[in-house]
Amino acid sequence: MTYPRLETKRLQLIELNKSHASTLFKQFSREDVTRYYGMDPFVEVEQAEKMIQSFSTNFERKQSIRWGLQVKETEELVGTIGLNNLQLWSKKCEVGYDLHPDYWSKGYIKEALRAVLPYCFEELNLSRVGATTFPANKASWQLLLKVGFVKEGLLRNYLYQGSQNYDAYIFSITREDWNLATRIIRKEVAL
Repeated sequence: MTYPRLETKRLQLIELNKSHASTLFKQFSREDVTRYYGMDPFVEVEQAEKMIQSFSTNFERKQSIRWGLQVKETEELVGTIGLNNLQLWSKKCEVGYDLHPDYWSKGYIKEALRAVLPYCFEELNLSRVGATTFPANKASWQLLLKVGFVKEGLLRNYLYQGSQNYDAYIFSITREDWNLATRIIRKEVAL
């Protein structure tokens, strides 16, 4: 499988490599970034290098795909988005994303999701894309609802971070949900 390169109006979704390690370290060493990520902040750049290597290894094994979010205008790497727990045989995955705080509230994740979801349903032929969020991460779960995900419920003590368990909301969007939303958007555009 060739690494998919996706594009939006403002972003290029690119394959990450070792040259991106220092940028990822700067992002993932921040408490405000990792607070809802399910991990503690990085303390050394080698952790970012290992993360990038795991992205590559898991892609080769067809277990996940993780893209870097690069702003076209500046070529700055501002975050990542990916398909975790990718199971092509059972037609499902979970989406996850992160963004450097300097780029919050600019619509980048929403834009990236609008490129990744068609890839999931049209190219990978998936049936379901799930997502989990911390209930306190209101910006994230509200975004999921805006792009068509449905809240399915609460997973008790599902996430573990900082020596503590946390509940998680679980969301999903199915191929049927996506097809319906796409038809509605196309109809609105045609009017």
